[in-house]
Amino acid sequence: MAAVELALEERVSLLYLLWRAEQQRKRRPRRTWVHQVLQAREQFGEFHHLLQELRLDDGRFQQYHRLSPGQFEDLLSRVGPRIARLDTNYRRSIPPAERLSVCLRFLATGDSFRTIAFSFRVGVSTVSQIIPQVATAIWDCLVDDFMAVPSTEDWRSIAEGFQERWNFPLCCGALDGKHVQTKAPPNSGSMFHNYKGTFSIVLLAVVDAEHRFRVIDVGGYGRTSDGGILANSTFGQALRAGTLHLPPDQPLPGGEHRGAQPHVFVA
Repeated sequence: MAAVELALEERVSLLYLLWRAEQQRKRRPRRTWVHQVLQAREQFGEFHHLLQELRLDDGRFQQYHRLSPGQFEDLLSRVGPRIARLDTNYRRSIPPAERLSVCLRFLATGDSFRTIAFSFRVGVSTVSQIIPQVATAIWDCLVDDFMAVPSTEDWRSIAEGFQERWNFPLCCGALDGKHVQTKAPPNSGSMFHNYKGTFSIVLLAVVDAEHRFRVIDVGGYGRTSDGGILANSTFGQALRAGTLHLPPDQPLPGGEHRGAQPHVFVA
């Protein structure tokens, strides 16, 4: 009986010692606030080292960012105030130009957050915050100028472009969808599982005769058919309801005797 009690006491003592060690480990202060590799960001980080050299070569700069130096500066002037962060007593914030560069590099390459983080010598969690914040700022700042809802005159101009370049009259745009592969969100079941056997969200877009995006709709489930994506989109609903403000019907070239015909989208 004494041996059993001794064994029990030893087990309790061992558990207590393990618990104390875990509590001490949790309370142990971090040795460094920022890892020494990240502390050298301004000396060896890609933005402060390589990118400054690329500024001397417009072609290579554009290959790196998919933007010319002038376009980069123009975009920075638009989004800079939105993506700037305040310095604190503990550290200086990453400047807007560097934050924009991180986001553009990710969009240009599709590299992982970890790869981008090592290149720019910032934390992975920092990259995971910068990219959606800057991407949202870019959209908010540019949407009204570059992706405004087409007016009747805009649709008429697009139709003229299809007539002149592609000999396709009364066409207001070419419509298609793109499956953007992604990881299945938690608890989403098969909603994002597409016919290719991967998980995706769908980008629906209308382009003009010059291949420029005029209308986009993002977020359709990968499992949904093309027709379902169109029907569920804001564009598709407006097309069905007749609220797109398309130009009035008019005769086809050489077909005046057949009467006025509606404007269409090719898909």
